[in-house]
Amino acid sequence: MDFPKLKSIIEGLLFLSGEEGLSVKQIAEIVDQRVELVTDAIEDMIGDFSRQGRGVQILKIAGVVQLGTLPEHASYFEKLAYSPARTSLSQAALETLAIVAYRQPITRVEIEEIRGVKSERAIHTLVNKDLIVEVGRAEAIGRPILYGTTKSFLDYFGLASIKDLPEPGLFEDSENLEEETQLLFNKLDMKQPDASDTDVQSVFGFEEEEAFPEEDVAVDPDDNSSGSSS
Repeated sequence: MDFPKLKSIIEGLLFLSGEEGLSVKQIAEIVDQRVELVTDAIEDMIGDFSRQGRGVQILKIAGVVQLGTLPEHASYFEKLAYSPARTSLSQAALETLAIVAYRQPITRVEIEEIRGVKSERAIHTLVNKDLIVEVGRAEAIGRPILYGTTKSFLDYFGLASIKDLPEPGLFEDSENLEEETQLLFNKLDMKQPDASDTDVQSVFGFEEEEAFPEEDVAVDPDDNSSGSSS
């Protein structure tokens, strides 16, 4: 494998791994190359990103490598995070939020086992909107992130604590997940957006339906590759 192709593959892997990142050893195993070569490629990429003035940088934190934004651009990211023009929660995000609320602390893999589809984008959306947050690490291979709801979640729905959620037996499986999700948010006096309606109602103060086709990708029950992720 030539060096430019190796760097290109590593960049894609880091993008897909998100905030979890990957260790150099993990990357080396995936690309089937020596650790020393992968390390050299990463160091070269760090220099490339800096010289080219890229909008992202490669970070090495706690033994893992990940993509990150530039601190000097933080003010623009804050505008994006709090802009009233941002999109509303998709059905995927609503389902994920409901599962986290009832089953917390919970990992991404456990959420996907219940939903039956990939949920990384939904989790990312909820974290960005301060509705869920990392609350620890599971005692499992790879120490995956555990997620829980935030004070903002409680404040929005006027809940004193998670114990005030209705019907705690919901969200044990995915058979009636959409119906149960609607039931929950109806009971919390929240109207869900209707994707078929051109005048989509606002959810959490935002205006349009968020739609990510990737959320429909089914989870392979035999695929253990995500066991070390969030």
